[in-house]
Formats: sequence, structure tokens, C-alpha cells
Amino acid sequence: MKTKKIKSSRIIGKIVDAFFWLIIILVSLTCLFPFVHVFAVSISDEAYVVANKVVLLPKGFNLTAYQKIFADSSIIRSLLVTILITVLFTVIGMFLTISAAYALSRKELKGAKLMTFLILFTMYFAAGMIPDYLLIQNLHMLDTIWSLVLPLCFAPFNLLIMKNNFSASIPESLVEAAVVDGAGHFKILTRIVVPLSKPIIATIALFYAVGRWNAYQDALFYIKQRVDLRPLQLKLYYLVVSSQESFQAEGGNVGVLTNPEVLKAACIIFATVPIVIVYPFVQKYFVQGTMVGAVKG
Repeated sequence: MKTKKIKSSRIIGKIVDAFFWLIIILVSLTCLFPFVHVFAVSISDEAYVVANKVVLLPKGFNLTAYQKIFADSSIIRSLLVTILITVLFTVIGMFLTISAAYALSRKELKGAKLMTFLILFTMYFAAGMIPDYLLIQNLHMLDTIWSLVLPLCFAPFNLLIMKNNFSASIPESLVEAAVVDGAGHFKILTRIVVPLSKPIIATIALFYAVGRWNAYQDALFYIKQRVDLRPLQLKLYYLVVSSQESFQAEGGNVGVLTNPEVLKAACIIFATVPIVIVYPFVQKYFVQGTMVGAVKG
């Protein structure tokens, strides 16, 4: 009897496992389908795209959209500009976030709660677009790379996540032992806090990098004369807009010009691939950091 119960429980367990695996696979496919659809559109013949016949598998084979992207020599320059901006933005943002989070997590810092409240206040109330533009203009940062790096390189939300992680995951006894041994705050931060916080640091760094990589609205406002400083997203935006205007001027004749929808799909793939390549290298830390924030945040 016991053997039969054990076998039946194992069978039920396998059925439950298979059910949950099926759910995970379906959820994963729902996340993957949009990307597959966009890729299929980017390499399909324009006639099938105009007729809305492309779903998951490409119909026909046409690389005209990618040829148009790479035919523009400034695309590579825009890609390099975006990489530079993303690296500067992430490095400066992480330096500010880690330093501020460590300081605010220390109990001996007077006024820490007030400063945390003031930082939290900026998440709900902002000056708006026009004051931001006037500030950048008065600081003489228009048409400079710093207009794309400095204004948004400090995120209150990321700071609060890291501050809570420092407070929850760094044992106070460990910090006190370091203080007894004569370590200062800089040494405590670099030798103890940062090494023990690699998962959350990788997670926040990924947030900064992806956010900056995908942004183009600030570049649309701040970069006007310096065409060589246009990041990739803004360059692709202008490419799609010009293609759409030309396509409408030609009366939408398929085969005369690249269809805007096809070009837009190719631009999305071109801009997404670099992030997709980088993500697997930080996936382990990203998952750990997400779990830490969910449990201890």
C-alpha cells in the first residue's frame, strides 16, 4: 500500500511539475513572440507587410531595410556615441547612487530621514519639460554630450532600492568591527559594502544602462546643431520619420521606397541586439538582485 501511495504521489508530482513548466513556457513565449514578429517583419517583402500577412514567420526575404540602415555612414558614429553616453551615464549614475545610498544608510548621519524624504519628494513632483530645457540652456549644455548624461544620471528610485539593500543585507556588526580596526567610511564602502552588494549593483547598473540606451526624447530637445552627437535612437527616429514622409509623398507605392513599418522593425532589431548581447553576462547578478530587493527591500 505504501509503495502504491509513493508511486501515485510521484506521478501527481510529475503532473504538477509538467503543468507549471507548461505555464512557464507559455509565459516565455508571450514575451518572445513580439520580438519574433518584429524580426519577421524586418526581413519580409514589403507587399506582405502592407497586406498584414506577416505574423511570426517571414514571408519572402528582403534586406532592403537593413541595407538602408547601414548605407547611412553616420549610423555607426551614432552607435559609438550611444555607447559612450551609456557608459558615462551608467558609471556616473552608479557612483552617485552607491555613495548616496551608503551615506543615507548610516544611522550616525544626522538628517538622513529628512534627506531621504526630499529625494523621495522628487519622484512625485517634477518641474516639467520647459524648466528642464531652460536649465540646460542656462548651464550652456545644449548641443553637448553632457546634456544627455548629467540631468538624468541620478534616479531617486534606484537610490531608495540600493539604500534599503545596504540597510538590510550589510550586517551592522561587520561595519562596527571594521571601525574598531580603524577603517574609515571609504574603506568600509569599497572593501565591505560593495563586494557584498554585487547583485543589487549589477541590477541597478542594468537599469541605468537600458534606460539610457533606449532614451531619445532628451536628445530630441537638447541636440539640435551637433548632428554628430545624435545617439542611435534619435538617428533611427529621424530615419523612420524621413522614410515615412518620403513614402507618403510617393503615394505609398510599394517597391519605390522602403515601407516605414519594415524600416521601423529593422531599426528596433538593430537597436535591441546590443542590449540582448550584454544581458546574459549580468543575468545571474540581475536575478539575485531582483530577489534580494523583493525579499529584503
